[in-house]
Amino acid sequence: MRLSRSRNKTRKPILPEGIRIYAISDIHGCADLLQQMFTVIDRDLTTIGSRRAIHVFLGDYIDRGPDSNRTIELLMERGMKHESVFLKGNHEAFLLDVLNAPSQLQNWKQYGGLQTLTSYGLRPSLNPDRAEQDELIRQLSQAIPSRQLYFLSSLRARFVCGDFFFVHAGVRPGIPLARQQEQDMLWIREEFLESNMNFGKYIVHGHTPVQQPDIRRNRVNIDTGAYATGNLTLLTLQDDSMLAL
Repeated sequence: MRLSRSRNKTRKPILPEGIRIYAISDIHGCADLLQQMFTVIDRDLTTIGSRRAIHVFLGDYIDRGPDSNRTIELLMERGMKHESVFLKGNHEAFLLDVLNAPSQLQNWKQYGGLQTLTSYGLRPSLNPDRAEQDELIRQLSQAIPSRQLYFLSSLRARFVCGDFFFVHAGVRPGIPLARQQEQDMLWIREEFLESNMNFGKYIVHGHTPVQQPDIRRNRVNIDTGAYATGNLTLLTLQDDSMLAL
């Protein structure tokens, strides 16, 4: 893996010396694609010498794609073997809400929740009534292993390293990074995407699918719609170099 220089005309954001970061966002149940990316990373790890490697996952591990259950298992296994940071996406937040409020299942369905139910061995109908909703969530609560619930409840909203700020969706312009609200970091779109301002750090995010990694002066979006396109992007950062595969 060769690192190419980013093309920002202003001062390039930089990581602390001796650190290489591998960032992935919006896996959405595409466990096979995630496994492929781990193979790419493992190959690259043989080239970094004494550098410290950090895996950063930007959320939305579940829903839409075919195997949310296995995706979470793969992430947890990776975290036991490598230094890893796991951020929360809006889909993980929605799942935790649904487990506490089964009536939210109708809304969760619009976000690909039925595919997640199926990955845990459940067989939901396309339009479950209230009684079926309650029963599905009861079954889901029993089907999700306790280790996965702990993983999901322990997800972070942000991660900062050097000049880089990692987050699922983005940040609200005009609000200091230290005062950002979780709701914005999980859900924001237009206000953030349309802003050209300097946020104080270089923002690495996903949440809004793009055809290819969108590298801007103040941010980079690495959500390439894996569940729909088959393209899961890996962003590698080192010093002031940036490579998106």
